Amino acid sequence: MNKLIAVMMLSLTMSAPLWPAEQPADQGSPPGAPNAFSEPSPLPYALPRFDVIKDADFLPSFEAGMAEQRAQVEAIAHLPEPPSFDNTLVALERSGRMLDRVAKAFFNLNASNTDPEMQKIQSQIMPRLAAHQDEIWHNPHLFARIEAVFKKRGDLGLDPESAQLLQRYHTIFVRAGARLAEPEKVRLRQLNQRIAELATGFEQNARKASNEAGVVVDDRAALDGLSAEQIGAAEQAARARGLEGKWFIALQNTTIQPVLAQLKNRALRERIYRASIARAAGGPTDNTAVIAELVKLRAERGRLLGYRNHAAYALEDESAATPEAVNRMLAGLAKPAVAKARAEAADLQALIDAQARAAHVPTFKLQAWDWAYYAEIARKARFDFSEADVKPYFELDRVLRDGVFFAAHELYGLTFSERTDLPRYHPDVRIYEVFDADGTPLALLLTDMFARESKRGGAWMDLFADQSRLLGSKPVVIINLNVDKPPEGLPALLTFDETTTMFHEFGHALHGMLSRVTYPMLAGTNTPPDFVEYPSQFNEMWAREPVVLAHYARHYQTGESLPPALLDKMLAAQKFGQGYATTEYLAAAIVDQSWHQIAPDQAPPAPKVMAFEKAALQRAQIDLAAVPPRYHSPYFLHVFNSGYDAGYYAYTWSEVLARDTEQWFHAHGGLNRANGEFLRAKVLSRGRTEEPGALFEKFYGGPAQIGPLLEHRGLAPSKKSG
Repeated sequence: MNKLIAVMMLSLTMSAPLWPAEQPADQGSPPGAPNAFSEPSPLPYALPRFDVIKDADFLPSFEAGMAEQRAQVEAIAHLPEPPSFDNTLVALERSGRMLDRVAKAFFNLNASNTDPEMQKIQSQIMPRLAAHQDEIWHNPHLFARIEAVFKKRGDLGLDPESAQLLQRYHTIFVRAGARLAEPEKVRLRQLNQRIAELATGFEQNARKASNEAGVVVDDRAALDGLSAEQIGAAEQAARARGLEGKWFIALQNTTIQPVLAQLKNRALRERIYRASIARAAGGPTDNTAVIAELVKLRAERGRLLGYRNHAAYALEDESAATPEAVNRMLAGLAKPAVAKARAEAADLQALIDAQARAAHVPTFKLQAWDWAYYAEIARKARFDFSEADVKPYFELDRVLRDGVFFAAHELYGLTFSERTDLPRYHPDVRIYEVFDADGTPLALLLTDMFARESKRGGAWMDLFADQSRLLGSKPVVIINLNVDKPPEGLPALLTFDETTTMFHEFGHALHGMLSRVTYPMLAGTNTPPDFVEYPSQFNEMWAREPVVLAHYARHYQTGESLPPALLDKMLAAQKFGQGYATTEYLAAAIVDQSWHQIAPDQAPPAPKVMAFEKAALQRAQIDLAAVPPRYHSPYFLHVFNSGYDAGYYAYTWSEVLARDTEQWFHAHGGLNRANGEFLRAKVLSRGRTEEPGALFEKFYGGPAQIGPLLEHRGLAPSKKSG
């Protein structure tokens, strides 16, 4: 999810999306002159004017937006009237609208369709935004007004959402250092600006390293195992790089590349794997020095703010609350996951040995680049099923229309109408207007499904506009995938994992689109990482729910439904390999915690960054050579750029809630409007108008239980009869 996290205050989404490289150079508007961000867009839902925005508009618009908000904040801070909820807190929520418009447009476009000019702007603007943010948080007159309102909160008669807004503002200002003495504030501002610079550099290094580390293949025979569509896409990718007569395997952001499950050529598998793990660990895109400085400065900042380390600071404001709670959860899952992964490894090694004996060739030891390939063979043998069998039934447009949209209609009454009249930032983007059950216009949904060099890896959701009754704004949501674009005239066929990812990202979209709150700070997905992943992971259940599958899983050529026997095999195979899947995820989560639970003087120098990571895995007894972390540190964007620092554990924490919710739905009749509306009323429409734990318990009827997650992953202890 990745979802792109909002890490700037006052609704500024600090993420990363971008702009067409072929866009002609433009001088933009002079500072202070009107441009595409000076006023709200006149388009429906205030969709950004993608048809007129130029790269050169962004920097002056950022400058004008910051100047506008500085003036607004100064006016609030020095009001002659006594501080009140309306003239201080509500006024702050109304401030910075131009900055919000340009920030949301820039960071979304910078992630989805970047170019060198926007990356240059990103490097320039991030420390300046950090300084702007600190200027607001460290304004003593403004904080005095917030403190005064906060102290008399019990006498104000605020409604629950307004009371929550006051609590959140007070918490954010205190956590941002509003109570520090001026010398400490000066150091904190220095730290924040440098941290912003480092995080931006990390992202740009990782993106460039991934683009440059793809593997060139000279011999088509080496691609044996890939589909004709995949080979065509690789040929097309090579041609785009001027490599006629060759094939190019682009790298995705994870350690293990999807093609490793299909390629028969072991030497090519190893080349791809080694290219993947070498990214950003040396050369001009080296991130090890960035990591060494970044974790040291984060730890120093945590100490300055009164916490023993960065993790303690970050987690205090999340559902988990403490590093100890996260460590207990990770350790509790790691033991059964590693045990299952070791058993899976033994099975795969036996398969390798048996194949070698049958072919009268020497055997070899299972390696990380072998696992996915032999796991797919083992899964096919055990369940008579492979991904290739089902891909013809998962055509992208049908999955979206008859799967994702269908489930949303059955649960929440939503309908979707494509808008071809609105401007897009890239031809691959599609725009849908979303209507509520009574026909009321609800939101705009943008989908951007295909991979390209100008787009960062992975899958995520973000917003170009938040829902807010105060501002009269409706959500404009985007979901991004990185599916290989097929050659012209061929369908885009998905694996079931890619299908599930589409449902996942749409779960985030629902959280944004169904928001019904007053204040933008509390809207939609503006929740902690360990709660924001809950609606998305829950929504995954509909990808495999039989009634939904029957509606969308149809052969792209014949229209035939996915045969029941094949469906049963596919669903049965879902628990296969869960030891590996859980272990690779937990390894990454443990690496994240290890980096952020250190003191400043414990940060290693750049040459020892990878040794630090390895030692952390060894201490946790999760250092399996054939099961590498889902992300190694030099390209671990979640924790060094995207706002999940000390928070990568969130996927499992949230999945506990998601699987409990899945069990609840099954107990209450499954896919129907009554269930959907109950979840919508209790969770999806509420944003952070209450703390996440309270929202979940009001829906679920009690605290979360880990049992359904263990059962879902096949990690629950076996039940003995007698």
